[in-house]
Amino acid sequence: MGNNRPRGRTSERELPAIWVGYGKLAKLFRERARLTQEQLAAEVGYSAEQVASIEQGRRPAKVAFTEAAERVLNAQGVLSTLQDDVDLAKLPAFFQDFASIEAEAISRFSYDPLLVPGLLQTEEYARALFAGHCPPFDDEILERHVEARIGRQRLLGRTPLVEISFVIGEPALVNGLGGEAVMRRQLRHLVDVGSQRNVEIQVMPTTAGWHPGLNGPMVLLETSKHRRVGYVESQEIGSFVSDPAMVTAFGLRYGKLRSQALNIEESARFIQRLAGEQ
Repeated sequence: MGNNRPRGRTSERELPAIWVGYGKLAKLFRERARLTQEQLAAEVGYSAEQVASIEQGRRPAKVAFTEAAERVLNAQGVLSTLQDDVDLAKLPAFFQDFASIEAEAISRFSYDPLLVPGLLQTEEYARALFAGHCPPFDDEILERHVEARIGRQRLLGRTPLVEISFVIGEPALVNGLGGEAVMRRQLRHLVDVGSQRNVEIQVMPTTAGWHPGLNGPMVLLETSKHRRVGYVESQEIGSFVSDPAMVTAFGLRYGKLRSQALNIEESARFIQRLAGEQ
């Protein structure tokens, strides 16, 4: 990687292969439909430059583009089949393996002490978080990260339903990231998502004293094959935990976290009070 490459911008040789492959197929279907890039752009509500970027693999296709292109080009589900992988490649490289397993999980338990979990973030909150990244992202990369984060939230409503539990540290809820208005909407969003029957949200108050989460955040996943794995992340370095003894320890720690946190009803009332709704 040369030092002259603009920070945060992807060089041609670093383009994700799935974006390039998707682009080639999109171009093939367009040419079979005897449409120019300009004509396809008019049909799907994009600019010709955006269509060209997608076909060249320089820009990842969004769900809206794929759905429109499927209809206009009669792609018979080929482009839609690739969409999840296109979205996955938007995520940071260190996180992609975890995201692949997460997308297929049948249960997901996590403890987040300092930030609202990514699966629960509003778009405004996520954008404020990525805007503060050090070193800073350029605008294109920032928006790509926001899109990818919001896209991961499909897990919350996936069929079959995933059993999901969040324990969130009180500091994450009083941080004020993005400003008062952003945080108030974020808190209301937590209450709304917490009302889903497959999602449980608990708050770990700062008055709890010692608890296993003081060692840091963690995630515990169960795969579709009923294999349990742990995941820890700090400073953009993620590590899987697959050793059975350690995964068992994660499970024990998470059980203690849930028992020491506010229960689900108390947590909802706590969040509502912070949002100024009680």
